[in-house]
Order: sequence, then C-alpha cells, then structure tokens
Amino acid sequence: MRNQLTQRIRSFRFALRGIAMMLATETNALIHALATLVVVAAGWAFNLDRAEWFALILAITIVWVAEAINTAIEAVCDAVSLEENAKIGRAKDLAAGAVLLSAMGATAIAIVVFGRRLVELFVS
Repeated sequence: MRNQLTQRIRSFRFALRGIAMMLATETNALIHALATLVVVAAGWAFNLDRAEWFALILAITIVWVAEAINTAIEAVCDAVSLEENAKIGRAKDLAAGAVLLSAMGATAIAIVVFGRRLVELFVS
C-alpha cells in the first residue's frame, strides 16, 4: 500500500516536471499562460456565474491539454529524426492544428462569455 502511494507521488512529480518543461521551452505555452491569466482576471472582474466559469475552465483546460500533447508529439518526432520527413511533418502539423482548433474554440467561448460585457463597458 505504501509503495503504491510512493508511486503516485512520483507520477505527480513527473507530470509537474513535464508542465514545467513545457512552460520553460515552449513560447506558445507562455502565450497560453498569459491568456489564462487575462481570462481569469476578467472573469473575476465581471463576476461570472458558475456556468460561465465552467465553460471558461473547460476551454482553458482543453487548450492546455492540446498544447501539452502537441509538445510531446514534437519531442517524440524530433527524437525519431531531425531530418526532413513528410510523415513526421504531417504528424507535427496535425498536432499543431489541434492546438489551433482548441484555441479557436476557446476564443469563441470567451466571445460568448465576455462579448456583451465588453461592448457595454466600452460603449457606456
């Protein structure tokens, strides 16, 4: 039982190390971090309801997960070969596309949640 707990703690440590590596090495992760901070600050400023927070948290999480998977796929591809390879290029492009799609969806959710409020703020 104690060994299982030790394994779980080690797993969390590895996962946190992966997140730290992503933040340290990926420019897009820093952009996502900044966007996350802006969205959370805006959510507090506009006093969002539970459903709006749920939508934003889900959107933010999906973007972060897509970025982490994209980063992992790129790392594996680079470990396999740094030479030009159409199949590796395709895998990298597909993974990057997944990040773009998730970011577009998150942006749409942010527009739905904040759009009216921002218009009222700047028009009044």
